Amino acid sequence: MQNSAILLITCPDQKGIINAITNFIFNNDGNIIDLEQHVDNSINMFFMRVEWELENFQISKEKFDETFQVNIAESYQMDWKIFYSSSTPKMALFVSQHQHCFYEVMSEYQSNSWKVDIPLVISNHLTLKGFTESLNIPFHHFEINNDNKKEQENLQLQLLKSHQIDFIVLARYMQILSKDFTTQYPNNIINIHHSFLPAFPGAKPYHSAFERGVKIIGATSHYVSEELDGGPIIDHDISYVSHNDNIQSLIRKGKNIEKLVLSRAIWKHLSRKVLVFKNKTVVFE
Repeated sequence: MQNSAILLITCPDQKGIINAITNFIFNNDGNIIDLEQHVDNSINMFFMRVEWELENFQISKEKFDETFQVNIAESYQMDWKIFYSSSTPKMALFVSQHQHCFYEVMSEYQSNSWKVDIPLVISNHLTLKGFTESLNIPFHHFEINNDNKKEQENLQLQLLKSHQIDFIVLARYMQILSKDFTTQYPNNIINIHHSFLPAFPGAKPYHSAFERGVKIIGATSHYVSEELDGGPIIDHDISYVSHNDNIQSLIRKGKNIEKLVLSRAIWKHLSRKVLVFKNKTVVFE
């Protein structure tokens, strides 16, 4: 893996932004290896992802923030973040009794397809305890009900902070996180659910969809916000179905889409390809 830096930028659109950024990197002996930008003309906003090699770069990590802010960012009113390939993000996995998304994530993790650490798995059920611990990943069980939800979430947050968790993945974690919880990790909690919402809510959406005779099914992965299932969308996918499908085939196809969409969303997040602005995303290729 190359030793590189990735800069994500959002700012009002104006002339000279790309020139200013690329010259800043070039003048400090950085070699750009990837650059993508997008302008949303409807709101006059500029979005950019740029990655460059650090081998000969003249600005140290310790001095970069101040140097870039003073020399470039202030002039263009930039909202920006810098990420380094040498850092390994820490991901916490929240699971319930549904297993398909959990196993997909663990497959990617075990095969070293992702540069990520998973210091712990949190669940409100014991279903996946044995498998998790067989991978030498600590498993933490929190039984949750209406009376203890706030207390249990506080304990979960303490555990996440103690492990310095960077982001959370809800791999079909069948609990609604409170506002107090989600605000601790803005745009850093990734959820997955079927794309029937809000039409077919509840515990058995595929049964409801079958009774309605739907012609497509799908899945959506998004960042969790205060609005239930209304956060910025990272990825979608669909599959066409017909009258020949029964409830079991809808569920099977739905699970396949859910696990793949979640996997893609995690990869995009880890690759720093997602820029959030208000309640929308720019997802770079």
